[in-house]
Amino acid sequence: MGKLKKILLGESENISSTDKEIYSEEETSEPLLQSLKDNDEIIQKEFSLSIDFHYSTLVVGKRDAIAYYFDTLISKDRLTEEIFEPLVAAEGSDTVFQTGNLEEFRKEYFASVPYKFAENYHQIFWKLLNGYAVIVIDGIEKALCINLGSIEKRSVSEPSTQTIIRGPKDSFTETMNTNISLIRRRIRNPNLCFEQYRVGQDTKTAVVVGYIKNITNEDLVQEVKSRIEKVNVVGLFDSGNIEEYLTDKSMTPFPLTYNTERPDNIAANLIEGKVAVLVDGSPFALSVPTVFTDFFISTEDYYQPFFMASFIRLIRYVSFMLSLLLPSLYVAISTYHHELIPTSLLISVQAQREGVPFPAVIEILLMELTFEVLREAGVRMPRAVGQTVSIVGALVIGQAAVEAGLVSSVLIIIVALTAIASFVSPIYNFSIATRILRFAFILMGALIGLYGVLLLVVIMVIHLTGLRSYGVPYLAPVAPLLLEDQKDVFVRMPVWDNITRPSYLKPKHTKKTTDQGNNTGPSQDKGNFS
Repeated sequence: MGKLKKILLGESENISSTDKEIYSEEETSEPLLQSLKDNDEIIQKEFSLSIDFHYSTLVVGKRDAIAYYFDTLISKDRLTEEIFEPLVAAEGSDTVFQTGNLEEFRKEYFASVPYKFAENYHQIFWKLLNGYAVIVIDGIEKALCINLGSIEKRSVSEPSTQTIIRGPKDSFTETMNTNISLIRRRIRNPNLCFEQYRVGQDTKTAVVVGYIKNITNEDLVQEVKSRIEKVNVVGLFDSGNIEEYLTDKSMTPFPLTYNTERPDNIAANLIEGKVAVLVDGSPFALSVPTVFTDFFISTEDYYQPFFMASFIRLIRYVSFMLSLLLPSLYVAISTYHHELIPTSLLISVQAQREGVPFPAVIEILLMELTFEVLREAGVRMPRAVGQTVSIVGALVIGQAAVEAGLVSSVLIIIVALTAIASFVSPIYNFSIATRILRFAFILMGALIGLYGVLLLVVIMVIHLTGLRSYGVPYLAPVAPLLLEDQKDVFVRMPVWDNITRPSYLKPKHTKKTTDQGNNTGPSQDKGNFS
C-alpha cells in the first residue's frame, strides 16, 4: 500500500496539478491544539474561499465549541436532530469533561450516530470533504466527527444501454453504496468481499474491487489490486478512465475489459470466478478477465429456454460477421468476382449502378461515413430530437442519394443491413471494433478482392489469438480448445447440465453445485399424476 499512498498523496514526479500536496485520511499532520481559537484559525484558513463551508459556534457543557461542515455534503435536518439538539441538552453540564474524556461524552449524547475521531488537521479536512460534521471543543486535543453525509443521487432505474425483455430491470447508479447493495441482494455469500482504494490525486475517487474469496483465483485478485495501485492520474470520474490502466497493454480495437450497467451481469461474473471493479460516480462496472465470447452472451440468455437462447446467440455471431464483412464482400464481388453472382442478379445490380459516377468502393465509403455521422448525431443530440434526426436523416439522405444517381439502391440495402447487424451485440463498445475494422476490410476488398478480405480475416484471427486478458487467452475456450467449457459458448446447454465454472479462470472450486441434490435434470417419467 506504500506505493498507492504515494500516488494518492501526489508524490509522483509525473503528477502535479496543485500548489500543495493533497492530503488523505491516513496522512498525519500537525495535531490539534488545546486552544479553540488557534484551531479555528487553521481550519477556516483552509476553506475560507468555499461558499458552502459553514461553521456554528456552540456551547458543549460549559465549554465553547465550533461545528464545521459543508452544507452541500450533509443533511441539514440530520445536523439539527443529531448534533444541535443533543448539544442543547448537554449545555450546563461539564461532568464528562472533568478529565477531557471525549469518548464518554460521545457515548452519552451521540451513542447511535456513526462517528470517528480526528487527532490532526488532515483527518479533519478529509472528514469534512466526505460529508462529516466536525465538532472541535475548547481544551480537547481531539475532534468528534459525525457522519451526516447526504448527497443527491439518482434512483435505481432500468438500464439505458443494455435493455432486456425478460429479467431484472434494475441497473447501477452513480452511488457506490447503492451499487454494492444491488450485488449483495443477489449474492448472499459471506465470502463476497469488497475492498476499497482511493485513486486520483485531486478527486480521491473510491474504487472498489469485488470478488468471492472462496471461488476467485487469488493470483487474479492480487493482479487486479496491483494494477489499481499503479494507477497514476489526477482525476477519476468514470470507470472508463481507469479501464485502460486495468487492461493488458495491447494495441487492439477489441475491448479487453467487460463493462455493464446490469447488476445481475456482474453477479453472474462473480459467481463464475471473475473480479468486478466499481468506481464511485460511474453507473458502469467492469469485469475482468474478459474473453471474446463474453460479448456475445447476454444475461437474458439464462432467463429464456435454452433452445431459444442458443438460437439468439447464434444470430449474434452471424450478425457480427455480417456487420464486419458484408460491405467488403459487396465491393470485392462487384469489382473483381462477377462470376460469383447469378447472371440475373448481376444484370439487375449493374442496371441499378448505371449512371452512378463513383466506383463501388467510393460509393460505399461515402454511405458508411454518412451513416456514422448520423449515428453520432442521434446519440449526442437531445433525446427528444435525436432519434428523429437519425431515422429521418437516414431515410431522406438515402432516398435522395438514390434519386440523384449518386449511389445504387442495392448499396443502401447493404449499408442498412450492416448497420442493423452491428446493433445486435449486447455490449455497445464491442460494436465499435467492428465499425473500425469494417473500413479496413472495405479497402482490402477494393484492392485485391476476396483475397484481400480473406487475408485480413487471417490477420485478425492471428491478432485475436495473441491477445491476453490477465493472462487468459482472448479466444478461450475456443483457442486453445477447452472441451469442458463448450457448453456455454456458441450455444447454451440446459442450466442443470452446465455446472462447472470456466477452467481458463482457474477458480478454487470448479463446480457450481455441491454433490448433494439432483443435477441431471427432470426425466420424462417423473411428474405423472394420472
